[in-house]
Amino acid sequence: MAHPLMFDAADPYLTRVRDICLALPGADEKVSHGRPTFFTTKVFVTYGGTVKGDHDPEPHRQSVLVLPDAAERPALLGDERFYDPAYLGPSGWVGLDLRACGAPEEVDWQEVAELVDASYRLTAPARLVRELDTD
Repeated sequence: MAHPLMFDAADPYLTRVRDICLALPGADEKVSHGRPTFFTTKVFVTYGGTVKGDHDPEPHRQSVLVLPDAAERPALLGDERFYDPAYLGPSGWVGLDLRACGAPEEVDWQEVAELVDASYRLTAPARLVRELDTD
């Protein structure tokens, strides 16, 4: 049974996230479990999430799930905009609720790009990371 789509293709937050992710070497997008995911050989960003014990997709529908450096995770989770996502949280991932950052034009997209970059570097093949560093 296919998962229902849990995103709006015209979502302005998703448009910006997509632009950031697909600008990275070898990055592609697919829908997995009803959500856009961005990957090379492994997923480096998922758009939308839930928290453990609450499977309602609405509260965190417009968020990015990323894998930060382990040393940075506690500080990120100390920021009210971030949350520990269900399923991926135990593997070190965090969610950034974009709506908690403001309207799409108010979001610090440079911060989002830095989080995406860190996640990409931890999951992408070394040759793609080298390509990123030479660009």
